[in-house]
Formats: sequence, C-alpha cells, structure tokens
Amino acid sequence: MRPDYVITSENVFTGENDCETARPLAVAVAGGHIAAVAPRKEADELAQGAQVEDWGDAFICPGFHDAHQHVFHAALFPSELATEYVGTSEADCVCHLQQWAAGRSDDGSWLVSHGWREGAWDSLAMPSRALLDKAFPNRPVAMYSGDAHTVWTNTAGLHALGIGDDTQPPAGGSYDRDEHGHPTGIIREAAGMVAMARVLSSFTIEQLCGIYRDYFARLRAMGITSVCDMALSLIPGADSINPQVYEALEASGDLAVRAHLFPCLSDDQSNLEELQARYTGDRLRAPGFKQFFDGVSSQHTAWCTEPYENAFFAGDIGRPTVPPERMRELVLAAAARGHAVRIHTIGDAAVHAAIDIFDEAYRRYGAPTQGRNTMEHIEDIQPADIARLRAAHVVASVQPPHVTLDLAQPARDLGEWRARRMWPFAGMQAAGVELALGTDAPVVPPTSMDVLYTAVTRRTPEGHEPKGGWYPEHNLTRAQALRAYSLGGATAVGRERELGSIAPGKLADLAVWDTNLLTCADDEIQRAKCLSTNLG
Repeated sequence: MRPDYVITSENVFTGENDCETARPLAVAVAGGHIAAVAPRKEADELAQGAQVEDWGDAFICPGFHDAHQHVFHAALFPSELATEYVGTSEADCVCHLQQWAAGRSDDGSWLVSHGWREGAWDSLAMPSRALLDKAFPNRPVAMYSGDAHTVWTNTAGLHALGIGDDTQPPAGGSYDRDEHGHPTGIIREAAGMVAMARVLSSFTIEQLCGIYRDYFARLRAMGITSVCDMALSLIPGADSINPQVYEALEASGDLAVRAHLFPCLSDDQSNLEELQARYTGDRLRAPGFKQFFDGVSSQHTAWCTEPYENAFFAGDIGRPTVPPERMRELVLAAAARGHAVRIHTIGDAAVHAAIDIFDEAYRRYGAPTQGRNTMEHIEDIQPADIARLRAAHVVASVQPPHVTLDLAQPARDLGEWRARRMWPFAGMQAAGVELALGTDAPVVPPTSMDVLYTAVTRRTPEGHEPKGGWYPEHNLTRAQALRAYSLGGATAVGRERELGSIAPGKLADLAVWDTNLLTCADDEIQRAKCLSTNLG
C-alpha cells in the first residue's frame, strides 16, 4: 500500500518498551495509521513517490496521553465563563473576583472561579461566606478550590443551592458549620461536587462546545493527542463528563483529541454501557468507570493507616468516602460485566484496600474487556504494596506536578517518615508497575512539559526548587517518563495496541519538538516548543 506521506528525522523516539534512545527513522503513514517504520536512509524507497516530510534533527515522539483530567473544569478555568486565581489571602481572592465581575453584566447569574488554596495563603485558616457576602450580597458565588475538593460560597449561593441549617449533605460530603450550626459557606468533597454540578448546569451546550474546542486546541499545541476525562463526583449525574458535548464536537468534526470518558460507578451500570454502545470510533471511547475511595491529605480526608502528624482530633486518620465493603461490591459487580474501574486513592489505607479489591476482581473475572483497572494518584503507598500493584494487574495513574504543589504539605500533615516514601515512581517502574502520567487538570495546568520536568527532576515547575529535587531517588528517567506519558495512558484505556508508540499498525499520533527531550538539560525541557502535532 502506497503511503499518504512519510515523516523523517534524525531523532525519532518510538516509545516502545525496549526503546531508550532516539534514532534516525522514517515513518510511513497511510489512512491515519503507521504503515511502516524504517531507517531514515530508506525514506524515499518507503515513500514510493509520496510526499516526504523531513524534520531534520527535530525530536519526534508519540503524542502524549494525559491519563487524568477533569476536562469540563480544565476548559472552564480560565475561559470567558469563569476565572482562575490562587491568591495570597481570603480577602485577596474576594478582591480578584470583584475585579473580574466588574467586567461582566450583573444578570444575577453565578460568578464562578477556581484555584484558591488556603495552604498557599498568609493564614492557613479556611475562608467563610462573610467577606463574600459583603462583596456580593445578592449574587451567588461558587469558588472552587485548587484541589477541586471544596467549594466556597456566599449566603446567596447557599440559598440558590437550597442549603440551610437543617440540610443534610450527600453521602461522602459535608457542610462546615459555625458554633451556632449555621453553614459557613464551605462545602466539602461529594457535597461540593454536587453543588458545582448544579452551578455549572446553567451553561448552554453552545457555550460548552466553545470552551472545549478552545481547550483541545491548547492541548494539541502542547503535543497532547489523547485525554482521559474522569468523573469528578461519586454522585451519578454530577460527574461533569458531559457526553453531549463530545458527541456534538465529533459530529461537527471539531473533536481534536482522542477522548476517553469515565463516568461514575454506581449500581446502575447502564450509564457506561450506553456510551460504549455509541462510541465505537477511534476518537471517542468510554473504557470504564471512576470511583472515589478517599479525599486529599491537605484536608485530612485522605484515608491513612496511621494518624495525621498534625491531627485535628484523636485518631485522625481521614476516612473512606465509600465503605470498603461497598467499594468491593461495586468493583466486583463491574468486573463481572467486564468493565474496568479507576479508583481515586491517595492515603495508604485507601491504596492498600483498593489493591485487595482489584486483586480479587482479577482472580475472579480476569482482565476487563476495554480499559484496565487503574488507581488514581497513589500519593502515599506502603513499600510492600508496590509489588502488589503489579500482581493485581493495576495501572498506576499518577500526576508528577502534584509532587511539587506544596513541598511542605506532606511532612506537615503526614510526617517526614511518610513524606520521604511518597510518589515512588522509580520504585513502581522497578517493580514492573505500568505507569500512566497526567495532570488532574485543572488541579494543575495541563502543560505537557511541566509533566515531564517534574517526573524527571521532582522540582517545582516555576522556581525549580528544591535544588537536587524533592527525594530525587524517586525520579523517572527521560525514556520512562516519555513512555509513561504516551504508552502508559494508552494502556490505562486498553488501547496499547492502537496508541502510545510509533509502530506499524498503530494510529499515527505524533508530536514534533524543537528539542531532544531525551538529551537536553533539565532546565531546557520546559522551553521546548511543539512544532507539529499529528492526530492520525
């Protein structure tokens, strides 16, 4: 078969499991697939008269696959519909929102923002509705925290959401209350996710298609060709997956990445099965479910085996958002029907319990039919559990930029003894665990070069701290990071035979860079420019 075109370069990194270097290669593409890979000197013979695109010594690698995003929120913050701001204090965040709102019509609609982190403020105290009420006495406000686990709202927002003194939160969530039992305006975990789903349902399909289209163009410009869109809530109907937006973009020819949707797992599995019946093409798939086992350690909602270092109360070990027996019941029911599940696990107790469940699921029902059973985040893991991950056939979906979000937080909340063992990427690789890299955007930006930089240096993307890296013994090599950021994501969605490396028969998803990402200095990684991104 005559190729449509051939791409050549002195530096092609195929990303196959035995590949550690870039080589002079020619890649023939026909019908959106890789037809052949040959030495560069054979390019003309391979082309059979078709066009040859010679990229000189540019670096060519598989397109990146962000294995964990919340696409709706990543596209929304920032966009014309919402703003994003971390701030230095509660008052600073309110002031920023006032300035942003001043340029918008006061039609009574929700004001929405994302990014605040009390751990980054001058004071570590949680905010309340008081300052927001002074600034916005009549207009509802929803300020999503940077870790996407907490909503800060005002009195008008509480009223719009129907939250009062006697309102009970949904399972897995909570409302902070003052000494008189009144809501403070802080809505946590599942309750916050349900609240945000109600707030964001006010946007039209046209508005959503617009921000998704712009967002996917941003991803492509960073060499990202595939994403996993993960449910943001354990409440069915509030997971923010928005299949209707993907379907509209695909119908109009505007779906510019390969998208993999993971709705929330509940007793009714029809939400996934209906999507799987509709999504059979190569751009839109629904490979499995998502569930949540715990929260985040910064809020003491991650489930740990030992108490927090700065415990809020005696026996403070966090908690499972879903009781372990209930999680086992859900996962085994999904496994019995051949469905993959991806579970949010941050604390070491959640990690240990999830491995038990996945091990049982594999022994009883074998591998899922589409995606792979996957654990998300795995921030703290007992050393003995690393080998158990591989034995249970679990993919570890991790986000390197999370390592450096707040360098002091792990020791502050979990103690130095746990901090030094956290995010053990190198140990997972040595044990043969499949790694899939991502960002958890919008928790951190989806910037591809920040993912690579933090994976191989464990230094902050902005200030490059600490010198030498934060526990650098856990660093990945360049080849390991590149592979985990492409083939690893493909493995997590069960498409490793179609995506993730440059090999005959696979879809031709390629990125071309002006910098050799295997050999450049560490500080040059983030300055690398994507020259071209091919989706098939």
